[in-house]
Amino acid sequence: MEPKSYFSVSYDLICRDTVMPYDLFVNASSVESKQKYVRVFPNGEELTADDLAGFKLKYKQLYVCEDQRNLYMKSLVQSGVASDEEAVTFIKDSAIKYLHNVFDPEKEFSTELLHETIAGCKDAVENMIDVLDDYNIDGLRVLIGSLSGHDFYTYDHSINVSMYSLTVMRALKPSATRQELLHVGLGGLLHDLGKVKIPTTILNKPEGLTEEEYAVIKTHPDLGLELILGSEGMDMDSLDLETIARIINEHHEDVAGTGYPKGLKGSEIHLLARVCAIADFFDAITTKRSYSDVMSVSQAIAIMEKTSGKKIDKKIFDAFKAHIDYSQVGSTKDLKMGDSFDPSIPFAHFPLEEVQAMFNDEDFGKIRVLDEKSDKKKEKK
Repeated sequence: MEPKSYFSVSYDLICRDTVMPYDLFVNASSVESKQKYVRVFPNGEELTADDLAGFKLKYKQLYVCEDQRNLYMKSLVQSGVASDEEAVTFIKDSAIKYLHNVFDPEKEFSTELLHETIAGCKDAVENMIDVLDDYNIDGLRVLIGSLSGHDFYTYDHSINVSMYSLTVMRALKPSATRQELLHVGLGGLLHDLGKVKIPTTILNKPEGLTEEEYAVIKTHPDLGLELILGSEGMDMDSLDLETIARIINEHHEDVAGTGYPKGLKGSEIHLLARVCAIADFFDAITTKRSYSDVMSVSQAIAIMEKTSGKKIDKKIFDAFKAHIDYSQVGSTKDLKMGDSFDPSIPFAHFPLEEVQAMFNDEDFGKIRVLDEKSDKKKEKK
């Protein structure tokens, strides 16, 4: 049996004057390489502000056991002791820990490891839903900008896509159920899961992918689908793994039918995958990587608008655009994103091209979008 692990917690971010949902520990060993954790306060009892002040005088640092991470995370969100930025930072760090379980090349991949990752990511998304309850897309963009980045872009990007997917879904369908939000958030968090099977030398190559390397990149939606469907049998309450699998598998499909891996179009693409695609696109061109340029919000909206109804779903994009502040930018009016753009590829310079002619009015098929009106119509029938 592996020894239990612990994480440190700030005194300011410990709930007080309430019944504790988790245990508090200190490291009682004076030898740094031989840590010995001793419980100093049990869960189930009320911790007062005076108790906490006393601990602060006696102990330099308090710890919580890893198997109680979700209990601590929930208390952080619900107790009000943390700001939104502090709460999201902890949720983000927790999500990174879960994602690292499967992305770490030093760990042997297994179904059990994947189960633990999905369960942990589900916990993270549950708490994201609560923290972001009052956020619109523009507010979330500001919040994301205030958070620190990490060395592995895939982690930050996946978490951002998850949060954007949640807020886009709320903008599209204000009456969205918690279950719908959980699925779109978890699908966004795991949308690039298949990349665990792709060499990092390809994933982190800044531009200049060969046709063979890009062909490898384009296998990640199918690889992710296989991983999720191969994890069936796991007890995840009412979570529908097939829905998660479809988001992962279809987030690179284009509504015009020119995407991959299957060339689906319009409403053939799952609604939540179409939501994820917009979140993926927006974050990929507005979030800084160590070697890439980024676009302003106004530039990003102008570029995305030229793909609306062709690459991304027009109705969902219109809902997205209506909930974010931006100004018209003349410098991008005659530019569009080149066909070589793919959110999965790290570009040092985006493949922008001059627009020779604006899109003609084209019919890309009927698109089924969930909203309050359509739901009410169904109820009347």
